[in-house]
Amino acid sequence: MKNLILCLILLITFVSCQKENQSADLVITNAVIWTGNSNMPKAEAIAIKADTIFAVGLIKDIQKLIGPNTKQIDAKQRFITPGFIDSHIHLLMGGNSLLNVELRDAKTPEEFSERIKTFVKTVDKETWIVEGNWDHTLWGGELPKKEWIDDFTKDNPVAVYRLDGHMILANSAALKIAGIDKNTPEVENGVIVRHPDGTPTGILKSEAMYLVLNKIPELTTTQKEAAIHVAQEYLLSQGITTVHDVDSLGGFAIAKKMKANNTLKIRIYSADPLYKWNKVKRHDVTDKWLKNGLLKGFVDGSLGSHTAAFTKPYSDKPEDSGLFINTMDDLYSWTKQGDSLGFQVTIHAIGDKSNHELLNVYEKIKDESEAKDRRFRIEHAQHLLPEDINRFAKLNVIASVQPYHAIDDGRWAEELIGAERIKTTYAFNDLMSAGATVVFGSDWPVAPASPLYGIYAAVTRQTLDNKNPNGWVGKQKITVEQALLAYTKNGAYGSFDEKLKGTLEVGKLADFVILDSDITIANPEAIKDIKVLATYIAGKKVYDSSL
Repeated sequence: MKNLILCLILLITFVSCQKENQSADLVITNAVIWTGNSNMPKAEAIAIKADTIFAVGLIKDIQKLIGPNTKQIDAKQRFITPGFIDSHIHLLMGGNSLLNVELRDAKTPEEFSERIKTFVKTVDKETWIVEGNWDHTLWGGELPKKEWIDDFTKDNPVAVYRLDGHMILANSAALKIAGIDKNTPEVENGVIVRHPDGTPTGILKSEAMYLVLNKIPELTTTQKEAAIHVAQEYLLSQGITTVHDVDSLGGFAIAKKMKANNTLKIRIYSADPLYKWNKVKRHDVTDKWLKNGLLKGFVDGSLGSHTAAFTKPYSDKPEDSGLFINTMDDLYSWTKQGDSLGFQVTIHAIGDKSNHELLNVYEKIKDESEAKDRRFRIEHAQHLLPEDINRFAKLNVIASVQPYHAIDDGRWAEELIGAERIKTTYAFNDLMSAGATVVFGSDWPVAPASPLYGIYAAVTRQTLDNKNPNGWVGKQKITVEQALLAYTKNGAYGSFDEKLKGTLEVGKLADFVILDSDITIANPEAIKDIKVLATYIAGKKVYDSSL
């Protein structure tokens, strides 16, 4: 009976789109298609006309749309899914990181230093060395020091990020440019890490980073365009067809120029700084490729740098509970003003205190303002008080989370916040069970921009150190289909685009990915190794693994 009902649904879908004397531009048959559409979750073939899905259904029906000019592809039983939507990405930073020194997997202080030493030889004197995205936990937890790199970077200022983006290492050349020495006073909502004699070690946390970062020359238009070019090629190779760019670094204007020149290959939803709500031109561009309308703010910093704000102190630092980057009064004012102008608001919150207070802000604005479909978001929603989990669904607040972080932070998070608080850390299952909308992203370049690795992380929760074979906080594991929805259908909802994309349905954009294996039946541990064979946007192949 189930098969009969499915066949009838497929037939109705096919008939509804068929028009006399019309044929498809592209037909893919003999596929295993996961549509993301609960009314028709699986299909065998898909037809494309122009940039839109013309039909989805059974092979025998889709073949009727083949005309003399129709391109035909035999998928050979490979798996097709809607194009992945990365709901949290730093586009310019990510692209620029591909053009700079790579420190993410440096496993020792010596390797960290050697990579910078090697990279310096490839650039001109006075060129800033940036990005990096190092992880000091890989070599035992000692924070790097300027002395590790000063000898060979005298002519090049260095300001390389820790992978979470809330801490940098600056060398002596960069500190000199910024005027930072042992007499520099402490920075509000920031930390200058010092040697016992008061001289800076080079580590700057949160707001203190900007003493140096504000001295770095802005990327030129040419540099920004080069960064987005390499970024989009990398993202397409991962099966990503849309990104929510939370950079706020000027990438929108460059993407707009690229779109005019027909060199933009990926769809972008671009954010602007929340505190600049009154200076942003809403919907400067609104089309299928590029739009703005999202405002992004910050409550706190990150767990790894001890700058995430918690209701109780850190387990390893009883005197420290983290910090707020912005006051709740400011966040309330900016959010209310931006919301009144029709912007969507999303705010970074890591610690349980930050998430709790931010939910209070959202609830207050919702209660005292006109009723409308706001879709407030919280970026990361990383550590939650148990009583706050149900509030996401109640308030229709979207949890924009990054599953790779769970298997990364899971190596050491319990040391920082204890066994009880990790029970509601990266609480994907609890949030979904409560009815909250959860969207997935990568936070690239903080983490790899691989949806397949993200799905693997959400489904297995096996930490990168291989010490949690049954899953870190296994209660929070979710199914493959839940993870796929978070990377597709939910991602489209997260940007008010659910009528345009996110599922493979008639009339929606023909953005899809061909994988070499059926992810829904694969061994969960093998998901991270599944390959993207091809990526299509608007019915056109934009990535081919064979090339």
